Amino acid sequence: MRAPGGGLTAFPDVPAGTRLIDLAWNDLAEVPARVAGLTALEELRLDGNRLRSLPDLSGLTALRALHLDGNALTSFPSCPPQLETLFLYGNRVAALPDRLPATLRHLAAGANGLTGVPASLWRLTGLESLNLAENALTEIPAAVGGLTRLRMLDLGHNRLTGIPPELGDLPLTDYLYLSDNAFTRVPDAIGRLDRLAYLNLTHNRLERLPAALGAMSGLVELRLYDNRLEELPETIGGLARLRELHLQRNRLTRLPDSIAGLGELRVLDLRGNLLRALPDALPPRLTHLDLRQNRLRELPESLADLPELEKLDLRWNKLDGDPEVLGRLRARGCVVLR
Repeated sequence: MRAPGGGLTAFPDVPAGTRLIDLAWNDLAEVPARVAGLTALEELRLDGNRLRSLPDLSGLTALRALHLDGNALTSFPSCPPQLETLFLYGNRVAALPDRLPATLRHLAAGANGLTGVPASLWRLTGLESLNLAENALTEIPAAVGGLTRLRMLDLGHNRLTGIPPELGDLPLTDYLYLSDNAFTRVPDAIGRLDRLAYLNLTHNRLERLPAALGAMSGLVELRLYDNRLEELPETIGGLARLRELHLQRNRLTRLPDSIAGLGELRVLDLRGNLLRALPDALPPRLTHLDLRQNRLRELPESLADLPELEKLDLRWNKLDGDPEVLGRLRARGCVVLR
């Protein structure tokens, strides 16, 4: 049965052998108890309704996927025993069930106001993605290292003050969000995440980064803006696959010479720092370089040697005169803003 966005205000009658129900984005306020008897049901999609409660669904032994994002649930009953996907993002669930099925592969419980999660969560060795963002978590235990199949982890927008070293034991490949917390340091263990493609540590209180960051050889995108960084480790030049580096609104006074070793870097955002000079050599494949609101007075001639540079933003600096290098860039079609 599929009727997403159908304007329904009441749950329709559903045949006993139904395997999939998709009633997302309707105006449903209640799930009738008879749904708990649909023993053939494998997937239930109820995102974006007005649900405040659910019947006990633990008897749905065939159910593999349950989508409940964007409702008004305040609690969640016992899970179906073979559930693999549970999406509860954007509800008001105060606590997750103490017993979560060992079969879970994907769990999204962000934006619920959770202050903690059950210890059983860290024993879900089949879990591949976990989203606990936009809650009120203050601690992630060392047991997180037991999630031996986890590829994606979102812990952003919480109240965390420390990153457990065991995070480095995870087999993360897709992304790690740690933004908008209260971290002051990053453990050396993060360097063990050498298959991770995307790392977000924005909106924290970081003053330095470990040299081990340079061992994260799989990184494609690194976001570090809105911290208190005064320098970058020389090892950052080892991130050979990095294509985007976002460092805006830190306290950087210089860049390491090794930054020229970022051979795949396309986007470098440095606006809102304290840079007085640039290295003589920059990443050779840059297409966008944002240097707004720094303290630059002069530019290296090597800027004109960046063959793929499409946009150079220099606004809110105080350059001496009109550097010749800018004329050379404009002549070949690069957009220069100052």
